[in-house]
Amino acid sequence: MPRLWRVLPRLILAMLICCGVAGAQEVTVTARATVAAAGKKGKARDARNAVIWLTPTEGTVLPPAASSSAPRPRLTQKNKSFQPHVLVVRVGSLVEFPNRDPFFHNVFSLFEGKRFDLGLYEAGSTREVQFDKPGVSYIFCNIHAEMSAVVIAVNTPYYAVSDSRGELVIPKVIPGHYALHVWYDGIQQDALNAMTRTITVSEGASTLGLLRLPASSPVPPHKNMYGKDYTPPAPGSPTYEHP
Repeated sequence: MPRLWRVLPRLILAMLICCGVAGAQEVTVTARATVAAAGKKGKARDARNAVIWLTPTEGTVLPPAASSSAPRPRLTQKNKSFQPHVLVVRVGSLVEFPNRDPFFHNVFSLFEGKRFDLGLYEAGSTREVQFDKPGVSYIFCNIHAEMSAVVIAVNTPYYAVSDSRGELVIPKVIPGHYALHVWYDGIQQDALNAMTRTITVSEGASTLGLLRLPASSPVPPHKNMYGKDYTPPAPGSPTYEHP
């Protein structure tokens, strides 16, 4: 009994914290992204595929990860492209890479974030990768130079990818203090880091307003997984696209 009385205050405090998190009024956080034009006569880039995510600060507690029956996140290979082009997942997620083209692909990432090589695999098959640490992974196919995608693994359930109008929506955010992180392809990491800021989410402050992204640079052509230029596959090889 004496031992129970020593731990009881801590148990009560833990229960109060859990109840406070569970009972907090969830908020939908919104924002809109725009990308500055490159040069005086340049046109502003389409603001789709901008990414934001919120990580807790100053004592804000994330809800426990709930078990979900939702399908695994998926980066599909179709028509010599990855769909979607930008995928955001929570750290620890197992991502599927199904091949829906009538020919072979070889998905790899050897640059940043998760490094992997899925090898050559045929139409109708699927490979998987677990993104076990936070970071940005640039994904390519070792056969088709035109294929590229980005997987961003984050330590939070609160993230969003912008649509064609630049609109971003993060549902069910528990009020509190967060660090806002931003990512957009073609913007230098130093510039993205400078956009990180602390925000407060509450029922009366649920919009982040307009996120003005600096002009981005064209993404340079990439090499294959061996660091060499791409060459067209020879007819008759297993990677050849048959009519």
